[in-house]
Amino acid sequence: MSDVTDTSQETKSKWARMLPMAVLVAGAVLGAYALGDYLSFEALRDNRETLIAYRDAHYALAVVVFMAIYVVIAGFSLPGATIATLAGGFLFGTFPGVLFNVGAATIGATVVFLAARWGLGDRLSAKMDASEGKVKAIKDGIDENQWSMLFIIRLVPLVPFFVANLIPALVGVSLWRYVVSTFVGIIPGGLVYTSVGAGLGEVFARGETPDLGIIFEPHVLLPILGLAALAFLPVVLKLIRGKEAL
Repeated sequence: MSDVTDTSQETKSKWARMLPMAVLVAGAVLGAYALGDYLSFEALRDNRETLIAYRDAHYALAVVVFMAIYVVIAGFSLPGATIATLAGGFLFGTFPGVLFNVGAATIGATVVFLAARWGLGDRLSAKMDASEGKVKAIKDGIDENQWSMLFIIRLVPLVPFFVANLIPALVGVSLWRYVVSTFVGIIPGGLVYTSVGAGLGEVFARGETPDLGIIFEPHVLLPILGLAALAFLPVVLKLIRGKEAL
């Protein structure tokens, strides 16, 4: 009887641990379906005068509401993150808009990280530590170069934001390392899109749409990739030193 009770409690505990991640996934699906039309460039363009008027009348509250909405978008991985970043620049300028954008994105990303770690990350990391062969070698490689790997997945624009939120949780990265690397790592990309958003007034006046592919322009992409290469340098040095030791 005791074994049955223990099994039942273990099953309930397992489902309870998975609940936060399940809520985020369900919210992402429902949000993408229900809010898609509201998290668009057209919605921002059509409501720009109302948004500016509200900001001018209630600046502090506008910052709080904006960041709360951005946290929800990032936390539920909704499709409007780029539009939210543009809105941050449009409403608050490149500075302090970039701080609001990066801060809210970091909080939202941390929500995903904690939900994933609570549901699966701790147990998966423990299993990887206890494993042998290639799996253990991969885990050890990540552990030895955590800072470099964390900055690289944030700096390289080809890594989806949601994926970059999950990977650290599944390999046992500490919360403070995750928060610091996320905040610092997304600053370059956040600064680019915030500055684009700061110039939306002129774009609206011309009846055009912003160039969201600007981050892939050589004069923007190359410095970011340079930062990624700099972050990867410690890994290269360790490999070189390891070969010299052999």
